[in-house]
Amino acid sequence: MKDRPERYDLASDNTAGICPAALLAVQEANRDGAPSYGYDPWTKKLCDRVREIFEVDCDVYLVFNGTAANALALAQLCQPFHSVVCHQNAHIQTDECGAPEFFTSGSKLLTVGGENGKVDLGEVEAIVDRQRDLHSHKPRVVSLTQSTELGTVYTRDEVAAVVNFARAHEMLVHMDGARFANAAVSLGGEPKELTWQLGVDVLCLGGTKNGLAAGELVVFFRKDLATEFEYRAKQAGQLASKTRFLAAPWLALLHQDLWLRNARHANAAAQQLADQLRSRVGLAATFPVEGNALFLRLSDQLIDGLHARGWDFYKFLEPDIYRLMCSWATSDERIDQFVADVIALQQR
Repeated sequence: MKDRPERYDLASDNTAGICPAALLAVQEANRDGAPSYGYDPWTKKLCDRVREIFEVDCDVYLVFNGTAANALALAQLCQPFHSVVCHQNAHIQTDECGAPEFFTSGSKLLTVGGENGKVDLGEVEAIVDRQRDLHSHKPRVVSLTQSTELGTVYTRDEVAAVVNFARAHEMLVHMDGARFANAAVSLGGEPKELTWQLGVDVLCLGGTKNGLAAGELVVFFRKDLATEFEYRAKQAGQLASKTRFLAAPWLALLHQDLWLRNARHANAAAQQLADQLRSRVGLAATFPVEGNALFLRLSDQLIDGLHARGWDFYKFLEPDIYRLMCSWATSDERIDQFVADVIALQQR
């Protein structure tokens, strides 16, 4: 077999390029000079556009990446003696190198289990009840990942139940929305109905996985929680001097709901891939395919064969669960090629 080029299409939605509209927006913002540090017209328009989409007067901040968005948002909500409850597979727990603990100066992440990547509210209640006195970190935030690290989506009722629990225990709700767009198109309805109307206090809204090169939004639906957040972001190195080059592509993504159209394509591609693998190969998804991720149990022999044919993707859970991700750019051709290679290897 001839060597094949590496194919990263299904490894992550981070491997996709910049969507054309976002790239064009950067070029257009580069035509002339503009005020720096967020005083440019693109940044103002972006904040206004976010308020328009969510239909609420919220505070909006640009940071470079999702880790900064989550860590700084949690630092804004927490004192060092506070704790954050999250799923054991949450990105803030598994993939942010201790950034939430670092930027909160000591807040502890308390992890719980739960099927399909969603926090089990019974476990949340049990772990909060154990933090009864000043010898323990004081529970302050419940963090939800929407869509989850296992590609599933919290329903409105599930988010509302978590919010109701949080309110009963004088806690706040943070939503890691790196793939919020994928969840939104999966659930349907308006963005406000999936966030602040349910009681979510702060949303970290992802654009990088949806067609941007960089730049995430921290959206405080409760403005009183955002006091002096701009200083926190600056101190953490998250204030871009040429902010327009983050804001302009975001504006393009939000224009005429391109952010939702990109997410809808990614979700549909994941479902198409899942359907083909199930019907043609007999491989069933390990978790419900509700966003743009597909998880499969794959044998070592099949994995070795796919890697030899140039496919790059990752083991996600031990011992044998692997993740395939689709993006705004995933094509029918790539899906057909992957399925054809799986069929060929299964027949050997």
